[in-house]
This record gives sequence, C-alpha cells and structure tokens, in this order.
Amino acid sequence: MTAYPTRLHCLVFLFCALLALAGCASHAPRFVPPEQRPIEHSEKPWPRNHYLVLAYHDVEDEDPDQSYVSVRTDHLVEQFSWLRENGYTPVTVDQILAARNGGPDLPEQAVLLTFDDGYRSFYTRVFPILKAFNWPAVLAPVGTWVGTPDNQLVDFGGKMVERERFLTWDQIAEVSRSGLVEIGAHTDAMHYGVVANPQGNLQPAAAARMYDMAKGEYESDAAYETRVRDDVARITKKIRQVTGKSPRVWVWPYGEASGPALKIVQEQGYQMALNLENSLASIHDLFSVPRLLLSNDPPLQSFAQAVVNMENDVEIRVAHVDLDYVYDSDPEQMERNLDQLVQRVADLGVNVVFLQAFADPDGDGLARELYFPNRHLPVRADLFNRAAWQLRSRALVRVFAWMPVLSFQLDPGLPRVTRWDPRSGEAKVDPSQYERLSPFDPRVRQQVMELYEDLARNAIFAGILFHDDALLSDFEDAGPLALAAYREAGLGNSIEEMRADPQKMHRWTRFKSRYLVDFTRDLAERVHELRGPQVETARNMFAPPIVEPESEAWFAQNLDDFLVAYDWTAPMAMPWMEGIADKDSKAWLKKMVDEVGTRPGALDRTVFELQARDWREQPDGSDGGHVSSILLADWMRWLQMNGARNLGYYPDDFVANEPRIEIIRPVLSNNWYPFR
Repeated sequence: MTAYPTRLHCLVFLFCALLALAGCASHAPRFVPPEQRPIEHSEKPWPRNHYLVLAYHDVEDEDPDQSYVSVRTDHLVEQFSWLRENGYTPVTVDQILAARNGGPDLPEQAVLLTFDDGYRSFYTRVFPILKAFNWPAVLAPVGTWVGTPDNQLVDFGGKMVERERFLTWDQIAEVSRSGLVEIGAHTDAMHYGVVANPQGNLQPAAAARMYDMAKGEYESDAAYETRVRDDVARITKKIRQVTGKSPRVWVWPYGEASGPALKIVQEQGYQMALNLENSLASIHDLFSVPRLLLSNDPPLQSFAQAVVNMENDVEIRVAHVDLDYVYDSDPEQMERNLDQLVQRVADLGVNVVFLQAFADPDGDGLARELYFPNRHLPVRADLFNRAAWQLRSRALVRVFAWMPVLSFQLDPGLPRVTRWDPRSGEAKVDPSQYERLSPFDPRVRQQVMELYEDLARNAIFAGILFHDDALLSDFEDAGPLALAAYREAGLGNSIEEMRADPQKMHRWTRFKSRYLVDFTRDLAERVHELRGPQVETARNMFAPPIVEPESEAWFAQNLDDFLVAYDWTAPMAMPWMEGIADKDSKAWLKKMVDEVGTRPGALDRTVFELQARDWREQPDGSDGGHVSSILLADWMRWLQMNGARNLGYYPDDFVANEPRIEIIRPVLSNNWYPFR
C-alpha cells in the first residue's frame, strides 16, 4: 500500500530544518513564549470561503512531455489520493458562485480542479479517474486546437502537433453531459505569443498589444480590443453550440490578463477568470482567480509541499533595480547589460523585482525621461517592456513597475509644490526636497494619470510601486490651489493659521496624508482598468512616521493609512539615511519591526527595504559608496530574527556585483534561508 506524506509530515520537516538552522545562527533571536509565537496559516483553520485551484494540462502514462506541461497518470492518482486523505474537497463552479451570492459556504479546504488546452488525455485518462473519485473539474479547451480537422496537424503555438493529442468537440460534449465537467474557455485562437516590443519579445496574445516591426508602431487600443472581442465571441459560440450551455469560466493563456480583455470577457457573460498566481482564491474576487500550476510532473512530496505552501503567505524578497544601470546608448551593450541583470536576479534567488520605469541618471528623483512610450515626456529608450518581460520569463520573478507620483518634469506652467517660509511669509519650491508637481492641480492629476495609463498599455507587470516622492512637509503645499483645498475642508485660510492651532495642525496633516493616498489609489484604479485587477500595489514610506508616529506631520505619510490602501507597504529601513549611528542601527531596525508588528497581520504585508549604498556625503563631496555586503546580510538576518517576513534592498548594482551575491543570498533568498 502506498504511503502518502501528509501535511503534518511536511510541517515536521520544515520545523526540523529550522531547529538545525538555529544551532548555527550567529545571533540568537529573542525568546518568545510558545503561546505568543506566530502560527503558520497552514496550521490554522482554512479561511472562510477560500479555495485552492489546481492547474493541470496533459496527462501521460510515461515520459511526461513538458512541452505540454504533462504529469504522469500514476502521479495524478497519487495526488488526488493525497488530497482526499488530507481533507481536501473538490467543489464545482456552481458551489463557488452560490457562496459568492450568499448561499452555503464552501467546505473547508475546498479545491477546484482545472485542466487547460483540451488534450485527449482528459477523455482517455482524467475523465475515468474523475468518475472513480466522483470529483468535479473544469476543462478549458483552445477552440482552434480541438476544432482542427482529423487529417491535419494542430498548430500548437507554432509547433505542428499530431491531431490525436487533442480532444474532439464530440468528446467535449460527452464529458459535459456527465455532470462532472464544466467546460470553460481558453480562447479560440490566442494561445500563442505576439511580438510586443521593438526588441522582438513574444508575449501572450490575449494580454499584450502587438508591435509592428516594419512600421515601428504598437497596436492601437481599438485594434487590440477588436482582436480580443472577435476571439472571445468565437469560442463562446462554439462552446454554447457543443454543450448547450454558455461558458462561465475564462482561463487566461499563460496566466496573463489585461483590463480591456477582462471587460470583454465579462460582457460575454463569463463569471470567473483564472490566472496563474500562487495563492488561495476567494469567492470575493472571481475575476482574478489564482491557480497553482502543476508543472515538471512533481513527485508527491513536492506536490504536497506546494499545496501546503499555497495556504501560507509567501515571503517576498526584493531586489530594487535602476534601469539606468542597464541603459546604454549602444543597443548591443544595453542588451548585454540586460542579460547580466537577468542572470544576476536569477542567481540571487529573489522572487520580486522593483524595476525603475523612469530615467533618473542625475539621481535627484526628478523624472525627465521615461523608459516607455508616453504622451508627455521624452523616451530615453523603449526598455521597460523588454526588461520586465525578460525578468518575468527568464528569471521567473514578479516585476513591480516603480514610478514617481509627483516628481515629473512636465510643462513648466504646471504648479510645483511650494513651501511656506515662516520668516519671509513667502511660498517657494524647496530646493532640499524632491521637485514635485502640486497634486491639488487638476491638470497635474490628469497628466500624471495619463503617464500611468501609457505604462499600463505598454507592458505586462505584476505590481506598481509608488515612489517615496509622494510626501508633503509640515510647511507644504503652500500653492493657491492647495490653500483653496484647505479652506474648502474647513482647515483655515493660511498655513500660519493651521500651524498655530494644534488641533487644526493635526487635521491638516491627516487631510494631506489621505489626499496623497486617494491620488495614488486613483492611479492604481486606472492601471487596473488597463492592465487588470491582478496588479498589486505597493508604496515606499519613510521610516520616521513609523518609529515616531508624530512625524507624520513632516511627511504626510501614515502607516495605518498605507496598510489599508495598498497590498504592500515598503518602508525604507535605511539607518544611515536617517542619521542613525552604527551602534544603534539594530535597535532602530528592531523598533521599526516592533511598531509594524503591533498591527495585526501588518508584518505579512510590509516589505522592509534596506540600503545597499551609503548616501552620506564624504569630505570630497562624493557619497560613501556601497554598503558592506557583510553588514547588509547582518541587517537582513537581524530583521528576520525580530519578526520581519518580507525584505529587500536598494539599489542593486549588477555591474559591480554589489551587494555580493555569495554573501547576501544565503540570508535573502527563500531558496536558502531559513530552510537551507
């Protein structure tokens, strides 16, 4: 009889690994009583009305071919048996929709089984297994593949494949009548890559706008939407004709979505859309449903570990990267630089890259040029699209587009943020701060919104990181439109008046903090409309408002606001930047982690960004250069020992190998620390 590893076995293994590591640690963590220790999500009751979605493809009796993401038949049976023995319950689309509409809750440890592409193995191997287990599943075929005539080869994304590998419409009709199988859609003919940038990268046809190499032009919004709308209409009609039912589940090829395509899918009556993110799904977000991709024919232990990990919040490890290091006026050298960056990121073992989408070679934080086509600023190079895709497809990381909020060098006629000088009574731009556009001007908000729209159209990315330039000091903004906004909010007629009254000063601070949050949320909403709801949000935050909450007045940044507004809060845990002495740096970092930890669940959604460069001015006018990799690794280890779950650093200098991979990787990468 086969012995199946249980969830408990997996957790015991991890616990033993942690014990072994603790014996070698150079810094012993503080003692935490057992009753106060955090519990992994996999040890807690399953979250109410959440479910796990498994993404299968082909199934073969032997030698599973990864061209088709195949698993072996006996492995599939083992995986189903493990799920059954460990309390997982497969559910139907009807059950998910009913729970979403106020009906019965989903069972704990609910699972939705999905099979993509339309392989004949679903009929010959999977369907009999489903009947034996009496388990439901979703089958999402590609219309043109299953519709290929018997005497022709199937054009499998440019590879010609024997017709017998794919289902027929008659077989799809039969499994649909069984009552066990829901037929979804995986597009009619968009499961392939299109040229999507000047460098010739192939990206998912359903999610990317095509680039015409001959004309040097991107596909227009209208042409893209027409192409998608026609495809969705064709596959919807085919499934309805074959099954007698309108399809309800849309499955994105390669897991990549776009906002306009999703809107078209919704207009066609689909009630769920599935991607390939790694987390549990919720009934409250049916149009960005994450799935665990079963690739490389995982053995049972790996399968069990992957399933259990889906119940936990995955720690994110970030390398924060300047595209300015990649840019070169020589295109061939720029390509070599990009290759070097991609290899380094893969070697680092991080899972997220915060990637600069604007140019800042002067290092003053003012975006004078961008790395994507747009309506308002010069393009230094059409580079962000390619770099983001290369990092995603080759280094297998999630890319967040890092963008300013206010520091753009737009039309000189647009108002800048000004500071009220209490000595002269005048309002002027503060040369010691970022040069920022005034967010109180509707023209500014519109043009910044258009820049974010252009970014979302141009590239595929997993998240947006709002830069730390979204701040207003306790003397800003002092422009006419800002003062008018304060008066309308009942705060007073002048900054002098508000600063003289502690209560008004507090209300003014909170007004500005929320105003900036609301502006970034408007920007995120527009990105979601164009790129899709799966795009996450993060925002950099200065450290003082965390360790000294009263300093919100100096920045108009508030930790509690950030935790509510964004998927990720990214405080700059940079001791030297804040003037902290070396001997006090660890106590300061601990204070920051402790303060975040007082908010329930906040450490799960906070990314502590350490500094990899010493920006303090030296006697010769230069900065202090790279931070010692040994010190940086020590800070990383210290953060984790004190409860930080997510961390990263800025900047990554891949040209100089700073910080040193061999030193920081063991404490940064999830592939190494704390499990190896």
